[in-house]
Amino acid sequence: MAGKSKHIVDLASIKSTMSDPYKKPVQVIDENGKIVDKELFDQFSDDQLVDLMEKMVWERALHEQTMNFSRQGRLGFYAPTYGEEASEMGIASAMQKQDYLFPAYRDLPQLIQHGATVEQGFLWSKGHYLANKYHADGVRAMFPQIIIGAQYVQAAGAALGIKKNGEENTVSYAFTGDGGTSQGDFYEGINFASAFQAPAVFFVQNNGYAISVPRHKQTAAETLAQKGVASGVPGVQVDGMDILATYLVAKEAREFASAGNGPVLVETLTYRFGAHSSAGDDPSRYRTKEEEKPWFDRDPLIRLRKVLTEKKLWDQEKEDKLVEQYKSDFKEAMKNAESAPQQKVSDFLKTTFEVPTPNVQRDIEKFEAKESK
Repeated sequence: MAGKSKHIVDLASIKSTMSDPYKKPVQVIDENGKIVDKELFDQFSDDQLVDLMEKMVWERALHEQTMNFSRQGRLGFYAPTYGEEASEMGIASAMQKQDYLFPAYRDLPQLIQHGATVEQGFLWSKGHYLANKYHADGVRAMFPQIIIGAQYVQAAGAALGIKKNGEENTVSYAFTGDGGTSQGDFYEGINFASAFQAPAVFFVQNNGYAISVPRHKQTAAETLAQKGVASGVPGVQVDGMDILATYLVAKEAREFASAGNGPVLVETLTYRFGAHSSAGDDPSRYRTKEEEKPWFDRDPLIRLRKVLTEKKLWDQEKEDKLVEQYKSDFKEAMKNAESAPQQKVSDFLKTTFEVPTPNVQRDIEKFEAKESK
């Protein structure tokens, strides 16, 4: 072909601008504790501000005490939440009792805030079947999902059920981390919910790492919020270290989905201060102190604490008393968890189906006979 041909489409330009609508995280207070959007800040009453701070202090204390129990060998698997308090408590505060929750393994705090007990959270870590007893108490939640991203498919199905049942003002929530967006279940879940315009809100807690793999090595997408576009799902990126912004975005996403507008994808920019899990990975092998320091400077508790202290709504004495009370409650919950009855094979079989199949019923009878000896 003679001469230089004209490009029919500017692919380079498209690629360079794909993430533009998602690059500016929503924020109300910045990392220095400065109010950057007073109109949004003024939507919160003093009582609401204090309540959100108390919830973050509660989660931080839960993390610290749970890590102590883990080091003592009194728990099984535990995924630390240190650093993610604003993301998790901001979202949990926007949830309603009638909503369905599909948590990942780092989302025990949201599950407890939604109605499960701390004791049940500890039992889940121990692998005890009584951890799921909150279902009998009317808590609409699944147990934390270990398979990465699988809860997105479950949440999509629940959202369709909500729509088919005609439940009003009800949504289905699912959580995953940045690594979860690289799983097939992530795309299948958001696409299914979008195709049926089902009321689901999908949260991606982007803490920078899928265990030791940094986010930039998982995907070429500049933001994770933009991953909803191909499925027709609106996405938003929020400063996940700012509990006020996280709460408002989660609240608005919930209102949008419950009004019949289909699902929403929310990416919260947060950071995992410690290890991936209590199983023993060492963050110093894949992260540097230089990388970590800016994130520690953005500590969500420090950020809101500055604002409340200036408003004379908070002081260190109040916080210390809360932490002491919370940890005392957690120790009592652990005592109760450790007094749970020893599990039997028949217990697991009885909870496999609501109505046991004939072969499972035979196994139940067989094991009960053995266990009674």
